[in-house]
Amino acid sequence: MEHAVTPLNISLPSGTSVSALLCAPPQASALFVFGHGAGAGMHHPFMADLAAALGERGVATLRYQFPFMEQASKRPDAPAVAQAAVRAAVAEAAARLPDVPLYAGGKSFGGRMTSQAQAAQPLGVRGLVFIGFPLHPAGKPGTQRAEHLAEVQVPMLFLQGTRDALADLALVRATASQLGKRATLHVVEGADHSFHVLVRSGRSDSQVLQELADAMAAWMSS
Repeated sequence: MEHAVTPLNISLPSGTSVSALLCAPPQASALFVFGHGAGAGMHHPFMADLAAALGERGVATLRYQFPFMEQASKRPDAPAVAQAAVRAAVAEAAARLPDVPLYAGGKSFGGRMTSQAQAAQPLGVRGLVFIGFPLHPAGKPGTQRAEHLAEVQVPMLFLQGTRDALADLALVRATASQLGKRATLHVVEGADHSFHVLVRSGRSDSQVLQELADAMAAWMSS
């Protein structure tokens, strides 16, 4: 069942604004503020399809553009600029559906900027969801990008593929372990950073997307 998508404009502290899309099924059980990755905006099929799948499970979503994507730039925003957009999007979501439990995060860059914002000053959300946390650059394993997560004092869900070139699974497991009970790791077998799977895996990208939506909805309801 498809739910109506409402276009929005979110004002930023800089005086500019960014576009957003609110998908809110009736009697939503949760609202996820959904940031996009560094390479594609909120209209990317993965973003749209996952938002639709979450809507089918009673989870509302607010997708939004980071300023660089709104301006059609290929260079991602500086962290301070991106984090300001995260805060504005969360505030907009809270105002739109004030009685619905609020979560935030996103795909890769979007999730990382959300966690940095939460670490600097709490966003007022119940938890964070990372859809492919970009733990390190491709070919350069490390955990520096996760150091700020020690300052995040809300539950976190990590959705990570076993073929993710930006997140060595052993390092992801170690990171989640260090975060203790705050972290839940859901491993997606055979998926890369974009959650694509090889044909020989016996699964389709669509099946993987449904797995992601199931994991997110179940975690939020718990």
